[in-house]
Amino acid sequence: MNGAPFVEIGDRCWTARYDFLDVNVSVVAGDAGLVVIDTNASARLGAQVLADVRRVSPAPIRNAINTHAHFDHTFGNGAFARAGAELVCHEGAAAELPGHATATRAQAATDDSRPEHADIAATEVVVPSRTFSSALAIDLGDRQVELVHPGRGHTGGDLVVRVADADVLLAGDLVEESAAREAVPGFGSDCYPLEWPATLDLVLELIGPDTAVVPGHGAPVGRDFVEEQRAAIGVVAGTIRDLAGRGVPVDQALSAAEWPYPAEQLTDAVRRGYAQLPRSARQLPQVR
Repeated sequence: MNGAPFVEIGDRCWTARYDFLDVNVSVVAGDAGLVVIDTNASARLGAQVLADVRRVSPAPIRNAINTHAHFDHTFGNGAFARAGAELVCHEGAAAELPGHATATRAQAATDDSRPEHADIAATEVVVPSRTFSSALAIDLGDRQVELVHPGRGHTGGDLVVRVADADVLLAGDLVEESAAREAVPGFGSDCYPLEWPATLDLVLELIGPDTAVVPGHGAPVGRDFVEEQRAAIGVVAGTIRDLAGRGVPVDQALSAAEWPYPAEQLTDAVRRGYAQLPRSARQLPQVR
């Protein structure tokens, strides 16, 4: 197994980018031990992450945190649970993970396009036992690690991790940088496109001019990048509201407007956005 080197991005805060899906895993150290943020996409990859973490520090791993329920951030949980870490996520992610895991494993079992898929299909998923609704602080002795659920966006159970004394924010997939994924936010089948802009507004309140922001995939970014992505996501939300309000049918929406991202990447965003609008905000389809 090929590991990834952890790079220090702030005082005792490290991030590693893994080749499969360009996913980030982060580590925060304090006097009382370590916190790991996200666990990669399978039991095998989680074991590799654990080995890589041990090259950073032999200190006990207090917690492994999932920024949301998706497999590439949670399927390595078992390796950390066996190492004694308490698993933590937002209550929404804990509720979503069993169903997501079942569907993901079944899909991976029928897809041999990548060798990682067999590992995904064989992974026994461990759901975090510790959850929270709005915010949670983890005490590492000489520092606090703050977990905040700023709202729904990429999924219903997103959280961000703030290490205030290091000026580091770990944003999960609420922020997307990866060139391998065209830096398009993950508007998937469980996204909340109309709420995502307001969620990022709250995230931006946690980001200062020099904060190192680690997205779920790709290179660390700064406040300007997050502001630009929030603006583009806001355009997506506003365009959905406008089209629905003018009676444009959902199946015509992608071709009826200019979008800040490739239209083929927004199929779920439009479908989910139309469905999430109150009936009063939607007009009858235009008669042609």
